[in-house]
Amino acid sequence: MQQFNPSTIFYTPDALNERGKNVLLAYPAADYKEIVQHNRLPALEGNHFQVKSDVLVLGRLKTLVCRESGRSSDFIAPSLANGCMGACAYCYVDRNKAVNPITLFTNTEEILLAVDKHVQKQAWPKVPNQTHAQYYTYDIGCNSDVSVDAALSDGVQTAVDFFREHPKAFATFATKFVNQEMLSYDPQGKTRVRFSLLPQQVSKLVDVRTDSLAKRLAAINDFYHAGYEVHVNFSPVIVYEGWLEDYRELFEQLNQAVHPKLKEQMSCEVIFLTHNQWQHELNLSINPKAEELIWTPAIQETKQSQFGGINVRYQHQLKAQWISQFRALQQEVVPWCAIRYIF
Repeated sequence: MQQFNPSTIFYTPDALNERGKNVLLAYPAADYKEIVQHNRLPALEGNHFQVKSDVLVLGRLKTLVCRESGRSSDFIAPSLANGCMGACAYCYVDRNKAVNPITLFTNTEEILLAVDKHVQKQAWPKVPNQTHAQYYTYDIGCNSDVSVDAALSDGVQTAVDFFREHPKAFATFATKFVNQEMLSYDPQGKTRVRFSLLPQQVSKLVDVRTDSLAKRLAAINDFYHAGYEVHVNFSPVIVYEGWLEDYRELFEQLNQAVHPKLKEQMSCEVIFLTHNQWQHELNLSINPKAEELIWTPAIQETKQSQFGGINVRYQHQLKAQWISQFRALQQEVVPWCAIRYIF
């Protein structure tokens, strides 16, 4: 995985517990700057990519709320971090920020205590659903990439330990990186990793600075043998001339890569592209080639997000046709990889 080596670390005093201090010690050459709030940064020099490479923020998460999900998980856990060193052209975390460095929350134990309090309030035994038949599932990487977070501190390993031992809770996260260190975490089937997959030529254009498709595919069996439950995530599905042919090739690559035993239990989730007007305008200056692919007004319609932003998605009648085509292709090439949900 690409090494993250920040030159500037902003920190709030309440983030400097043992974990926070260890992060500072890991980057002795960085310039340390105290701030009052982790989400109120001074003006940052450099473009979108430079900030993601050069800046790290350490904070203490104070809003410890578990939110309902229902798709990839039952609930979204309070974030272990916010932001990512990747710069995917469609990333929803970046949509409302001109620059978005990684913010690492060092109060992992408080976050996990909030998860425990939340899950203990749920009815038990759980009514089985598509997220899991037995456990309540919590997405621990909704606002960041957990594989990157795990390279910065022991917070992710602490979370994996927590879920491994918890009698009711189960962790899940999607990732576009491969962190080999996580193979030693011993999750014992209580953490699900969802490797996000796009056709390679598209991924190179829109999944900026993430690990290659080949690396992600090669890691699937390694994580399965290391005790993770492994699924895949076809997200976002981008429609363009020849997209189904490219997905046929991707499915064939997946079919060849996955261990037969894993095929008996792997599922996938499928999410068609949603984009954002403000993000489109920003991308025109930093990644215009990607915009030619993902900003296609002739086949898109607007939708106001729950946070007030203007998002665009594929026109619903066209999207319904494409979903049907995607399902048919999946059933033809990788019928063993059941679709948990698609939209």
